[in-house]
Amino acid sequence: MRLERDDLKALARGYALLGSGGGGSTTMLELILDTTARWPIDVAPVDSLAPETPCLGVAFVGSTMLLGERMPGAAPFAPLLAAVERWLGHSVPAVCSLEGGGMNGLAPLTLAGSHTVVDADCTGRAVPGLDQMSLFVDRVPGLVFACETGAGGVALVEATRAIDAERVVRSAIIQAGGVGCAVLAGFTVGDLREHAIEDHLARALTLGRSFLAHLTAPLPVVAELLGGVLLAEGRIVSAAPSRTDPHVNAVEITGLAGAVHRVVTRSETLAVLTDGVLVAAAPEIIVLLDAVSREVLEVTELAPGRTVAVIALPAPAWWNARPERRARVVPSAYGLAELDVA
Repeated sequence: MRLERDDLKALARGYALLGSGGGGSTTMLELILDTTARWPIDVAPVDSLAPETPCLGVAFVGSTMLLGERMPGAAPFAPLLAAVERWLGHSVPAVCSLEGGGMNGLAPLTLAGSHTVVDADCTGRAVPGLDQMSLFVDRVPGLVFACETGAGGVALVEATRAIDAERVVRSAIIQAGGVGCAVLAGFTVGDLREHAIEDHLARALTLGRSFLAHLTAPLPVVAELLGGVLLAEGRIVSAAPSRTDPHVNAVEITGLAGAVHRVVTRSETLAVLTDGVLVAAAPEIIVLLDAVSREVLEVTELAPGRTVAVIALPAPAWWNARPERRARVVPSAYGLAELDVA
């Protein structure tokens, strides 16, 4: 696949949709790629490369809102790439995305001038935890995570337990100021065939193109053209944190026909209930749009008075292929067992 500069907006909108309300705004990386990337950019399918080809994934970790105050430099991942290559003892010529939702879907394109961009992703949507990366979920051995610690420092962790990598990297990012770059390495393109979501960039581009081409269409039509279902349309009347978990929010929407919809969020949207009946839950990708402007909304933008539409898109098949995979992304993984779809 060859990406042209004109594809950037559609690709970004596709990744915004796949963020399920999280993953961070794509605007900053759109601006960076528009002015610094060498277009066109070639993207390689997984099966077009030798399976033994070393690969890495890149992402921004932490509070992506802070990136508006701490803009990344021209080569934000360079120190981390050098660190993992020193540790591994060889160069790593290919790159894929770690989180194919929100801004991180675009992150590997920043390396297109030096690496082969592979069309594979390690989540297929936005997720909050590094231990939810597909390579960790499937326990691929030999993985190495490198991240920033602040003041030019780099931390590197090789952990057999995924939660160890999550905790160490998260602590280092907090020390670095709350946001920073991260690189996952120690795997090959062959590993991606079984342990990642293939052709995810192509899906994001298709979604984004369809979305932009039908911005003014009726909302049920927009949902259908995206391959999804319109779950709700109405006005937000309240947004309040849970009494048992301050990180969980319940957003109440009064529907156009009088139905009461409740959208449950953490850093992403996790579930939707209509008149008390569960109608969608992660790993389905639940998208909220401003019903007037058709802006793709993040969970932090769900405020009373806003008129919104709620659309459910199919989850990547990879998550539903095995029960142990699915268990890592359903609401019970976030302490909300009553919201799992049977």
